[in-house]
This record gives sequence, structure tokens and C-alpha cells, in this order.
Amino acid sequence: MELLPRRPAWPLTCLVLLSLRPWPGADAQAGQGFQLHQPQKEVSVIAGETLTLICTVTEGGPPGPVKWLKGWGSGSETIYDQKDPSTWGVRAMNGSNTNFTILIKDVRPKDAGTYYCVKFRKGPTGDELYQRGDGTAVSVQARPSNPTVSGPSDRVEPGNVASFTCKSGGFFPSDINVNWFKDKTMMQSQLRNVTPGPSNFTYNMSSTVTVTLQKDDIRSELTCQVGHTTLTAPLTGSYHLSQILRVPPKVVMEPPGPVGLNETVSFTCDVQGFYPGSVTVTWLENGKEMNTGSTPQPTETSKGLFNLRSTVLVQAVLEKNGSVFACRVVHEGQDPLSRNATLWVAASGQKESNSPYTNGSSLFIYVAVGVVCTVLALLVVAILYLIRVKQSKGKSSPSARLHEPEKSSGTTTQDSDPNNMTYADLNFTKEKKNVQRVIEVSQQSEYACIQGSQAPASNDNLTYADLDMVHLSKAPRRPAPCPEETTSEYASVQIQRQ
Repeated sequence: MELLPRRPAWPLTCLVLLSLRPWPGADAQAGQGFQLHQPQKEVSVIAGETLTLICTVTEGGPPGPVKWLKGWGSGSETIYDQKDPSTWGVRAMNGSNTNFTILIKDVRPKDAGTYYCVKFRKGPTGDELYQRGDGTAVSVQARPSNPTVSGPSDRVEPGNVASFTCKSGGFFPSDINVNWFKDKTMMQSQLRNVTPGPSNFTYNMSSTVTVTLQKDDIRSELTCQVGHTTLTAPLTGSYHLSQILRVPPKVVMEPPGPVGLNETVSFTCDVQGFYPGSVTVTWLENGKEMNTGSTPQPTETSKGLFNLRSTVLVQAVLEKNGSVFACRVVHEGQDPLSRNATLWVAASGQKESNSPYTNGSSLFIYVAVGVVCTVLALLVVAILYLIRVKQSKGKSSPSARLHEPEKSSGTTTQDSDPNNMTYADLNFTKEKKNVQRVIEVSQQSEYACIQGSQAPASNDNLTYADLDMVHLSKAPRRPAPCPEETTSEYASVQIQRQ
């Protein structure tokens, strides 16, 4: 029997090798029905909160991990990798093969960007991209920081303008509102300046307002109010105007008047209406500082200002006459304010003209004396005028002149005119006259009878004051003599007719 030649076995070997190599499209068949779902298109979160990124897949996918990437391309950053614990994304549901939602806690503005959920498959050289989501755009809104208000570095006096600045930063987006208030009154709107922060995801704000300070602004307050979309209520920053306001004091020192020798006189220095309350008061005597002890503490007024009164006692000795006492006030390190007063000691033998405070008193006394003297002189002139008028009236009337002849050495002068008697010459003696006086009767004489009902007493002394102007009838007649009585006396009355 003839043996047939054997066929080669290489076709069987090729079939075996081909059976070991996967057929084209096997991965496609294995991944049929696999889906990756990333539903969030845009997400906005406030800084400091937790960001939730949702991603779900179906079962039956090829072997390989699911990762979260921030950005795409060469600059992408892995946020979550189940094999790398260093990533900060945290699985919301650990152990799930279909839910790959992650959480990012304490989000910062730098976390803003686009996030992708990606399915990888194992390849000969490592994990290869298999499928990715459409991406989620994340924006981080940042709240503005609490506003701070700053003022001038040095204190400002009333009437001057001061600038105040309000600042806030770290917010996103850039839209922000700023309002200023003085106490509860809104001030004129000021321009704000918004600039990018250290990163491209935050902004800073600065706003400035100017204020003309007043003396009554001690208790006033400035308020900066900031509004932003991330805030449910505005943020405020305040500034007390008393922090930069300085009200200079008014110094009053009333000089005392002249004092007596060895008396105690007080010099008082009133420091009024100043702020703040730190003040230094120094007393000087003729330029030399005095030791007055501790300075009293200032007292606060209802408006927030301060007052202070300082007093020094001085013994008014003659050596201190003319000494100058000065009150020097230093407030808040400013230039000193000084007020002076001079001590005048009213000593014996000292000229009053040496004191400026006595000149006015002396002048007043001189004027008063002059007025009194003038009034007295006018009164004297008036009295003299009235007497002259009265005398002139007496000469023009038919008055009775009572005249008694002058006596010399107890005898009567025969040559004397018995008709030349005035009432000033008629005085009766106090003695009882028992001797009857001879009565001369002439055609130009009339008699006035002075008759008493009883004998005159020893103290009855009739003077010319008792016989004031005896008016007689102008018609010439011969009067009948009065009957002679022991208690009567007669006086010859001669009428001199013009």
C-alpha cells in the first residue's frame, strides 16, 4: 500500500491564532448602551460654601476609571480620581458604580472654571479616554469683606475739610453699591473705584467722601454702607468724628481790681469749650513758673466739649504791687495760649494814678464833686436873686421904718434923727418898762401901738423878727395916741414918702 503525502498543518495554526485576537468592534459591542450623563451646564456658588458636581454612568462600560477634570487639554487639572487620594474632590456616594457625583468643600474664587466628568478605559499604554460629559461651568460669588473707614492722620479743627475713605475687597462679581451717611442723613453720592484683586476672580473697592467739620460734630458718626448680590443685608463700617476733631479752647481771665495791703486775691483762668479733654494749665508770676499744686480735672458738657477752671491765690504784699500773673494753656501739643492780669495793691501814700483800675473811680469822683458845686452855686445865686427882688419890693412899698436913736455911753445923741429908725434897730429889753416913753408927734408920723395883755415875762424878748414890715395907711392923718398902760410900749413910726 502506497502512503499518501501528508498535508501541512499551518492553516490550523493560523485559525488558532486568529481565535485568540479580538475581532474588530468587540469594544464597541462591549460598550453598547453605555452612557455618561453630566446634567449641570452652569453652577454658581458663594465662596466658603460646598460645590456639588453631578455625574452618572450606566453599567456595562469597558473597564477603566471615571475621573473629574477642571479644564480640558494640556492645562487640565484632576479634581477627583478614585485611585489618587490626594485629590480634594470627595465622592458623594462611595461604592457606587453608577453615581460619580463629587463635593468640593470650602470653595474659593480660584475654584471657578469648567469641570468635566470623563470615563477612561484601560489600554496597552495606560488609561485612555473613552467618553466625557459636556462640562459644568462653575462661577464662585465672593462676599465683600466688612468695610473699613479711615480718616486723616492728624486732628482737624472746625471749619476745615477732612477726607474719609471706605474700603472693601475680595468680592465677585464686580458689581457693588456704596452709600455714605452722616448720623442718619445720607450724604452726596461719591464715586467708587473698583479694581481687580490679586486673582482674576476677585475685586476690591475704594470710596472717598469729604466732610466740613463743625464744632458740634463731637458726637457725630460717619457710616459706609456696602451692598452686593451675595449679601442679604448691607455691610456697614463706621467712623466717629471725635477721633480726628480738635476744638481749641477759649481762655478767659478777668483781672481783679485793686486790693488792700496784705489781703488775699484770687486769679481765675477759665478754659472753655475744648476737645479732647487733655489740657495743661501753668501759672507764671513775672515770667517765672509758680508752684500751684495739681491742676483740676476738666468737666464734660452735654455737647461733649470740656471746661476747666484753675485758680491761684496770692498775698497782696507791697512787694508784689504791679506783678503780672499769667495763665498759660497748652492743648493737644498746640502752641500755648496765655492771658495776663496785673496785681495792684492799694497802699497808703501810693498814688492812685499808678493803677489803671483807679483812674476811672477818681474821674467819677471829680465829676460828682464838680456837679455838686455847680448846683450849690446856682442855689446861692437864686437865693441872692430872691432876696434882692424882695428888698426891691420893700423899698417901693410904704413900709414903716422903726428907728431907735443910737446910744453911746448910756446917753442919747440929740443930733440923731428920731425919724431914722428901722425895724432892725428895734429890740426890746427883757426888763419890764415902767417908765413911760415920750412920744413925739409930727404931721408925718404915725404911731404903732404894741400892746400886751400882761406884763412881759423875763424871757419875752421882742426882736425885729416880731415886727416884720408894718404897713400903714398912705393917707396922712393924725393918729390918736394909744392909751398908756403899764404893759404897753410905743414906737415911733415915720413914713418917708417919696
